[in-house]
Amino acid sequence: MFEWLAELTRETLYLNTSIHISGNNELIIDNCQRIEEYNEVFMRLLSGGLYINIRGSDLRAYDFRTGGLVIRGCIENIEFTERSRRHENEEKHEDKRQRETTE
Repeated sequence: MFEWLAELTRETLYLNTSIHISGNNELIIDNCQRIEEYNEVFMRLLSGGLYINIRGSDLRAYDFRTGGLVIRGCIENIEFTERSRRHENEEKHEDKRQRETTE
């Protein structure tokens, strides 16, 4: 019912995720809240209501303290997953594993 108000608030307070792509070697992500996983070939970030998975090579993260994040390296793939859907998928896989274990 109040989804329009929530969206207006997010836009006004700049809580939405904004991503700027420069070729395949730089990403600038505004409103990055957390780096969940980080190595040279894979990064998982939390930004707004999204999980952002980045795959590539020689990946490096810079300027995290500024409220955003700059990622440099050879970027091959960017994947977006809504937070609630990811948790639903994890629960489904866990339930399936439990059923397989009990059988």
